[in-house]
Amino acid sequence: MRGHQCAQRRQQVRLVALGLAAAGLAAPALVAAQALKPVNLMAPCPAGGLSDAIARVVERPLAKALGQMVIVENLGGAGGSLGAQKVLGAPADGSYLYQGSPNELILTSMVLPTVRYKAEDFRFVQMIGTFPLAVLARKGLPAANVDELVALARRQAAAGKPLTYGSVGVGSLYHVIGAHFAQVIGAEMTHVPYKGMAPLLTDLGGDQVDVSFLVVGDSTIALADQGRLEVLATLAPKGQVEAEFLRRYPSINDSASIKDFAFNTWTGYFVRKDTPEPVVEALHKALSATMADPEVRAQLEKIGGRVPAPLSLAQAAQEYQAQTARLRAIATSIKLEAQ
Repeated sequence: MRGHQCAQRRQQVRLVALGLAAAGLAAPALVAAQALKPVNLMAPCPAGGLSDAIARVVERPLAKALGQMVIVENLGGAGGSLGAQKVLGAPADGSYLYQGSPNELILTSMVLPTVRYKAEDFRFVQMIGTFPLAVLARKGLPAANVDELVALARRQAAAGKPLTYGSVGVGSLYHVIGAHFAQVIGAEMTHVPYKGMAPLLTDLGGDQVDVSFLVVGDSTIALADQGRLEVLATLAPKGQVEAEFLRRYPSINDSASIKDFAFNTWTGYFVRKDTPEPVVEALHKALSATMADPEVRAQLEKIGGRVPAPLSLAQAAQEYQAQTARLRAIATSIKLEAQ
């Protein structure tokens, strides 16, 4: 019983300290030194990938903004659900932040029957970055732009030899967008799932898969510059460019064949939905300060991201709800099913 009371007292002290931080007040040094647990930043992927790179950019500036230690924890597997389930199983005291994207939070629970959570089990605290998507094609594909790709896909489907599109797994955002593209143009295409971005890009470069709808950064553009694959178009809204390195490429929405097909991917930070409001407010304030750090912005841009304007907590809730509704509607229309 005494141990339980001590644990309750530590959590109460933590909530008070984070509440003070939310109000712009510094937590007493004794409280910070003796009672506050480190904030664990859950990156639902192995070390070395894009998600991990984002977490490493955020780690130190967030620790500075919070005034306490932040530790990146990598836990990949099962479409990011292992990390998500660990966060949901931890106390709702702000000691765990989940770094999530549409893949882990919205789509994984729709395709993996072992996943017991849903998007609404998390509360969106702040978006940290958006990342552009593009239509990539193997170098030998006889299509130089989106209109030619659409015409080719329709001819191949009519001949019973549909084009292939690769993704990083069934139910991933890239799978959903590829299937949605095929549905929009009215041409059957064959999905080829991979276990990661690296083997997919290798097969694109080796003419083993026809196209893919992927997040792109400097390294992907370098492959295009080397002639190993083609960038046919970005998925930016008509007339908009999300990153400087993509300015030379048109948008898919500038084509004659496709309209209203704008997508990007994003990364944000989440807590359990039942996390107390003072804790959420403190974390929101710290993440907003992190986004304003020039070094954070520069490092995220270096890996292909863009730091958007900070969202209020109300705006974050609205954005998350809208993104969830949109992707669920698309998943339903393409008949995405649990595997």
